[in-house]
Amino acid sequence: MTARIPAPLLVVGSVVSIQVGQAFGKHLFGAVGPLGVVFLRLALTAVVLGLAWRPALPKNWRARGLIVALGTAIAGMNVIYLALERLDVGVAVTLQFLGPLALALIGSRRLMDFLWAVLAWIGVFLFTNAGGGSELTLSGAIFALVSGASMAIYVVLNKRAGARTSDGSYLTYAVAWAAVLSLPTGVWEGGAELLEPSILAAGLGVALLSAAIPYTLDMAALRRLPPRTVAVLESLEPAVAGLAATVVLGEILAAVQWVAIACVVAASIGAVCTPKKTSKR
Repeated sequence: MTARIPAPLLVVGSVVSIQVGQAFGKHLFGAVGPLGVVFLRLALTAVVLGLAWRPALPKNWRARGLIVALGTAIAGMNVIYLALERLDVGVAVTLQFLGPLALALIGSRRLMDFLWAVLAWIGVFLFTNAGGGSELTLSGAIFALVSGASMAIYVVLNKRAGARTSDGSYLTYAVAWAAVLSLPTGVWEGGAELLEPSILAAGLGVALLSAAIPYTLDMAALRRLPPRTVAVLESLEPAVAGLAATVVLGEILAAVQWVAIACVVAASIGAVCTPKKTSKR
């Protein structure tokens, strides 16, 4: 079905789904905490993907290594939930997105790319000096940046996984591995509340919106698009996150924080859309 949908629309669908799902996931913090939400999200996503794909376990050790690496990156991406506990969603996701932006800029020596990087850091500076909205805490910023670095790695590894298989076997086992990594901290924080039917039902909704659907759309899109293109399309994430948090959670950002989001989004779009210089012989 995804083969009939233009690849850019798959990425946009992933962006909207994951940000709406994350906003709803923050609603569960009071019941099971952010680490409990992470475990529910990953465990239920692994179950959904397993039932959908019924994948066979890869016998090649290289393939298993890729699965472990991809799953570890997915677990690292979920550190964003610790940032969401300390920051408004729009702020946390904007800082997280510096990871994919760095992926778009890495290795470039163009002056314009340097200027785009400066624009992105202006956005970060505006967050640190914003009046109103949420306070930018150091711990929240660190968690968001760690998640962003993991996101950049995830984009690269997910493209490799998508190139090696036409089904979701690699992704399914990677998410399952991420769930295993999150099990101790998730059970420690969530406790018996994780087994409550209402919590499981809400967790399933969060898992579908923020993980199962977007991960599948990402994998399908990355088969047809280079990581740099995906990075610029995903530049919509900070703005979508801010809007989703406003509607779902009532988190209102200050005007200067929206300007900061605009700086990061513009830097991301510019970094990928600026024409490359062609060498002349």
